[in-house]
Amino acid sequence: MTATGLTMSERVLVTGASGFVGLPLVASLAARGMRVEALGYRNVGPELPGVRWHRVDLHHSGDVRLLLRELRPSVLVHCAWYVDHGRFWSAPDNRVWLEVSFELAMRFFETGGRRFVGIGTCAEYACQDLNDNMPWPESRKIDPATLYGQSKAELWRRLLALAERRPGTQAAWARLFHLFGAGEHPERLVPSIIRSVLAGREACCGSGRLVRDFSSVRFAGGALAALACSGVTGPVNIGSGQPRSIASLSRLVARLAGRPDLLRLGALPDRPDDVPVMVADTKRLRLEVGHSHRPVIEDDLRRVISLYLQQKGMEITSGLVPTSMS
Repeated sequence: MTATGLTMSERVLVTGASGFVGLPLVASLAARGMRVEALGYRNVGPELPGVRWHRVDLHHSGDVRLLLRELRPSVLVHCAWYVDHGRFWSAPDNRVWLEVSFELAMRFFETGGRRFVGIGTCAEYACQDLNDNMPWPESRKIDPATLYGQSKAELWRRLLALAERRPGTQAAWARLFHLFGAGEHPERLVPSIIRSVLAGREACCGSGRLVRDFSSVRFAGGALAALACSGVTGPVNIGSGQPRSIASLSRLVARLAGRPDLLRLGALPDRPDDVPVMVADTKRLRLEVGHSHRPVIEDDLRRVISLYLQQKGMEITSGLVPTSMS
């Protein structure tokens, strides 16, 4: 047995493995020396030691059954979901993915799987207390305001009941907070600021008064790998536990990209119903899962900016200021 509680011979199956969250998770599992079976739909990821890639459509239940029987994974981390930017909050596809995901869990346990780790969201938590500025523990009331959050919460309720009916099985649920990093949709906050200022354009934002829990998807991948390899069950918040206003993050991104003068806070209207503070209580992640790494947001943002610069064929100076804008 390793210190993680898994043997090196056990297989970890990851769905959505080529996606925003799945890819850094696969890399973190590989770095731990685990045998990883990585599932993608359209794309496969890079070659990594101990990682085998498979293309499968999870909507085709027959193909899923055959693959599970062939691979016989001990642990399954389910990252796949409908996540089209700007649409996923209210898309009917959320209900489709609820059913697809639950069937996947049933087939996984039927073929001898013992530990299912699902990917949830901080959007499952109740947001009606607009004066709540305390870290949100996993015991916080579940009362999601969106179809996305409702579908995730319902999936966790079903998974928990399923695991409780099957002796020897476990279910854990990772509630992700606010992530940025490689592979993020270009219209989200961090990449939109980077792309604008590196192109010499103004980056227009709201007031930035809201406080959130930001961490890199690289950090989340490591935290999810630790959770997958642990014996911890139930919901676990995945976040930094560190409050930061959107304005503070935006200023930091623009400064690290070398163009703080192009940031325009307050240029766009705020939404009146946004929750003022959303910050994770990370005690379970740190003390039970044992993932005590504290992310350094400046370092993570530098990596993201460097990636954008490299993609544009720019030279990178020590201060991360582009030397050409071509």
